[in-house]
Amino acid sequence: MTPSGPGLTHSIAANLSRQIERGLLRAGHKLPSIREYAEANGCSKNTVISAFDILTAKGLVEPRRGAGFFVVHAMNAQQEEGEAPTAPTLDSAMDTVWFMREQLRMKSDVLNLAEGSPPIKWLEETRLDLVHQRIARTGIGSLFRHGSRYGYLPLRQHLQRKLAEYEIHAAPGQIVLTHGATQAMDMVLRYFVRPGDVVFVDDPGYYPLFGKLKLCGAVAIGVPRTLDGPDVDVLASLLKQHRPKLFFTQSVGHNPTATDTSAAKAHRILQLAEAHDMLIVENDALADLKPRSTPRMATLDQLRRTIYIGSFSKSVSAALRVGFLACDAGLASDLADVKMLTHVSSSEYCERIVEAVLSDRYFLRHTIRLQDKLRRATAVGIRVLEDFGANIYRKTEQSLYLWARLPGQDDSVAFARAMLERGVMLAPGAVFCAQADTPSPWFRFNVGYLNDPRFAQALTAALRA
Repeated sequence: MTPSGPGLTHSIAANLSRQIERGLLRAGHKLPSIREYAEANGCSKNTVISAFDILTAKGLVEPRRGAGFFVVHAMNAQQEEGEAPTAPTLDSAMDTVWFMREQLRMKSDVLNLAEGSPPIKWLEETRLDLVHQRIARTGIGSLFRHGSRYGYLPLRQHLQRKLAEYEIHAAPGQIVLTHGATQAMDMVLRYFVRPGDVVFVDDPGYYPLFGKLKLCGAVAIGVPRTLDGPDVDVLASLLKQHRPKLFFTQSVGHNPTATDTSAAKAHRILQLAEAHDMLIVENDALADLKPRSTPRMATLDQLRRTIYIGSFSKSVSAALRVGFLACDAGLASDLADVKMLTHVSSSEYCERIVEAVLSDRYFLRHTIRLQDKLRRATAVGIRVLEDFGANIYRKTEQSLYLWARLPGQDDSVAFARAMLERGVMLAPGAVFCAQADTPSPWFRFNVGYLNDPRFAQALTAALRA
């Protein structure tokens, strides 16, 4: 248990005060109960009461009889200068929301080449049904309680070993489990970003991130993606014009271009980040689908200036919603508090299932077979697209996605609509652009579905039309 005392009291008060000042906790927000906060931080109730008393004396929170403590004052810098803050709305993120809705509808009569995960048949051999039975028998308590703010310890210990295989050294206290990689990104944004802040992103890049940035009122600046990673010359130029807090990038199996960041570029990007006080948020959601030897920025940096995000959606199940982030221990503690205050905890039950899957010696064979299926599907997908005269951005040996142009099609959105009328859903390149209104002739194709004859039939008809 963490020792109680004046030092911890002031640490808890300062942590909550920072979150209030940064807008993570807004006026009217109810703080966790004294008991919940004490259990989450491993301290006595008296320590938490003293911390809440400090916040009350500062006028930041107030106790309400029988209801708990509530935030009463939350001021950001924009309000202090007398400016009316811009309220982000859901409408600003609707392009992304529409595309995500379409992907999640799972119409049985539509072939979904826009799918973000491997085909279900590739993942069925994880035998989640058997794991579920084992967890239900041995971990019955996890069915009825919240987990810790960091997440299920045995899974974090397993992730410590997994990251060590990538030569990333992280203690369990540097790892926070999340509801998938997307919640990890959301927690980082909540902690660091305020309306009007500039954030750098890969362009093209991970489209749900663009929607999140719009929703929180941030300004997304795209760094062009080249065959061996972000364009470092453009990045250097942009850093002279802006002062971004974060750069979200994907070093391995980039979504959507299927490119990997070279070691030389990774070194240069870290040098620029150091010089301009910028953090790198490295999304490695496709880690299990690529060789371990592929360079990662977190390996070079050892989590000094990087936040590493991972997921099991692509190798175990997207339905379990289990992901994680790894970073500096102090930041990990703050982000665990953000998770606790916004979601209380992640699902220990789902985390137990993932830990059981990963601990089974069969999982290594599963990932080997998964990568073999991916290599074969990638080779077939390249042939299928080339038979139609497509221009493929990078002909990789194995990737879940291929980024390609179809002959004579300059407007990917219009052509995607035409294909959807023929029962095939495509992912138009415009969705992956940092500026959503930018026309794009590119498409992202999931290689697991390119060999389906329905695609060839619909594409033949649409190109003729």
